Amino acid sequence: MAKNSHIEWTHHTFNPWWGCKKVSPACDNCYAETWAKRMGQQLWGASADRRFFSEAHWREPLKWNEDARVAKRRERVFCASMADVFERRAILNNERARLWEIIEATPHLDWLLLTKRPQHILYMVPWENNWPDNVWVGTSIENQRVAEQRLPNLLSVPARIRFLSCEPLLGPLELGSWFRRDGFYPIDWVIAGGESGANSRPMHPDWASTLLRQCQRSKVAFHFKQWGHWAPANLLNLPAETVELANERPVEMVRAGKKLAGRILQGTTWDGLPSPAVHA
Repeated sequence: MAKNSHIEWTHHTFNPWWGCKKVSPACDNCYAETWAKRMGQQLWGASADRRFFSEAHWREPLKWNEDARVAKRRERVFCASMADVFERRAILNNERARLWEIIEATPHLDWLLLTKRPQHILYMVPWENNWPDNVWVGTSIENQRVAEQRLPNLLSVPARIRFLSCEPLLGPLELGSWFRRDGFYPIDWVIAGGESGANSRPMHPDWASTLLRQCQRSKVAFHFKQWGHWAPANLLNLPAETVELANERPVEMVRAGKKLAGRILQGTTWDGLPSPAVHA
């Protein structure tokens, strides 16, 4: 839980619990697992414990909601940075039900529910076709194979906003045909970024640039969050190394770390938001 989150695309983060199980290549270097281990918490895996929280923790979103109401502004809450709200496990059902109640009780907050398990969304939420206006749903997509698996499930959800987190971006993506596809709801927002932390895998600059162009062509909001640990050599005056990624041109990159690598793509920052958020 964090008020005034350091994540660039949200105001707050909220976790109904800590802990998860890895499900795809994007999970290999999970920052949340690393963070939990630093705090002495062994919470990852199908049989591992999950960490639950106090009443004070659950009251925090009510405070944020009141602050937003008084200020006459909408604020975004990322849920969850240290878990997956749609993990299927019986011990999580009570906390999940409580989360739905909190969401309904905080209409001045937009809840960004990001999952790697979009196939579980429709049967876990209580809203069917009457979704609250303050719920956005997203899924993480690191490469084309995962995109083809997860997008049909995400784009069947009748939420106000559907978004993608393409971070860590581990391969090229072709999403143009998915932005507006017959029989599915549209994609409203794309977040992209490279991997940070120990053992980070480089993101080829062409992957980010191509994704930006796809969003521009389809008028989909685009947010470039970070280069991550690796940055293109032309951005920084540091010793470079040639990186060869499968089926891509070799590229000169530097191991700069997230802060120094920054978030400049094609000469500017990209802070796009879906139109309901812009005009709220």
